[in-house]
Amino acid sequence: MKYKAAIITLSDSRYLGENKDLSKEVISNILQESNFEVVSYTILPDDFGKLKKELINQINNNVNLVVTTGGTGLSPKDITPEATKAVIDREILGIMEAVRANGLKYTKRAMLTRGVCGIKEKTIILNLPGSPKACKENLEFVLPTLIHGIESLLGKVSECGRK
Repeated sequence: MKYKAAIITLSDSRYLGENKDLSKEVISNILQESNFEVVSYTILPDDFGKLKKELINQINNNVNLVVTTGGTGLSPKDITPEATKAVIDREILGIMEAVRANGLKYTKRAMLTRGVCGIKEKTIILNLPGSPKACKENLEFVLPTLIHGIESLLGKVSECGRK
């Protein structure tokens, strides 16, 4: 089965066209290689209300996975985790624990990412950092498990535990 995915980039400079969005291509390629159809790509400024509205829009479009990139750091404008938490019903804490642990293999700064992962209805939302390198390292690491999570949400598997 092909799954539907959306990519949302949060960056004032990319939104204004001052910088190219390199993370989008990385994320899109990984998703397509893993049987996802990328049905939507949106670039937004660092704006809580706009991100919350777009996340809800993607959930209403029955997207299986929304991957955000950017806005997970410590800057006052980094609002991605807060907007995501305002939308989701349940967090998937283990995914972000794994992202941070995996990131520590490459840089101690991985401790600073505040990204979250959670569920709203039948959609999983995953926050990744804005760096293309961090997107690649972390999405490749957690995507197989997220696919199992999507299958669980869709009722295709009965449990998440090992047999």
